[in-house]
Amino acid sequence: MPKLKTYFNWSTGKDSALALHYLLQDKNYSIEQLLTSVNAHHNRVSMHGLRRELLQQQIKALDIPYSTIELPEQPSMTEYEAVMKKTVMGLQQQGFDYAAFGDIFLEDLKIYREQQLSAFNIKAVFPLWKKDTKYLLNKFIELGFKAILVCINANLLHESFAGRIIDKDFIKDLPDNVDACGENGEFHTFCFDGPIFKTPIQFTIGEIVYREYEAPENKEDNCFTPTQKTNMGFWFCDLLPID
Repeated sequence: MPKLKTYFNWSTGKDSALALHYLLQDKNYSIEQLLTSVNAHHNRVSMHGLRRELLQQQIKALDIPYSTIELPEQPSMTEYEAVMKKTVMGLQQQGFDYAAFGDIFLEDLKIYREQQLSAFNIKAVFPLWKKDTKYLLNKFIELGFKAILVCINANLLHESFAGRIIDKDFIKDLPDNVDACGENGEFHTFCFDGPIFKTPIQFTIGEIVYREYEAPENKEDNCFTPTQKTNMGFWFCDLLPID
C-alpha cells in the first residue's frame, strides 16, 4: 500500500519537532514538504520571532523540502486566509492529500484547520492530539530533543524564562497556570537538536526584548481571549545564527 503524501506545518518549535518525529516513524505517511509561516516584513517566523536564517538551518538539518507562507507585518484574518488558500491549493495540485500539525488539545483550532482543508479534500493529521502535555514534554527530553524559549507571554511568565532551555528543572519551575507545552500560547520555542536532525543547529543568544501588541479592533482578527482585549506584552529572546 502506498504511503500517504503529507505536508507538515512546521513551526520550528518543540511540538512540531515531536509530532514530526512520530510521523517520520509511521509507515503510513510520507512527509514530503514542510510549510512555515513567515513574517516577510521582519524576516522572522510568525509568532516565534525566530530569524529566517535559523529556520533555513533547521530545514537543512532535517533534509526535507520546504516552502514558506509569506505574510505582511500585521495580516488581517481575511489576508491570512487568502494567502493560506492559495498555498494549500498549490499543495493540492502537487498531489498532497494530508496535512499534519503539532496541535495537542485546542478543539476550536483543530475544527478550524479541518474545515479550511476540507475545501481542498485534504485531511488533517494530529500525531500529538489529546496526549498529556507533561508526558509529551518529558518524552521530548527523553528522546534527546533540545529546545529554547524564544517568546513568552509576559502576563504569565517572568522575563527570566525567555532564553531558558527546556529540561526537567524547567518543568518543575513552570507556574501551575501555565500548560507544560505552552499549548495556550504561554510560550514558544526553537528546537535546535534531536533525533530528527542530521546535525544540531548552532546559535548564540542575543538581546531579550519586550514588545506589546494591540488587540485588533475587528473581533474577527482578535486572537486574544475575552478577558484580554487590551494590549498584551511578550518577551522575545533573539537567537543569532552561527555561520
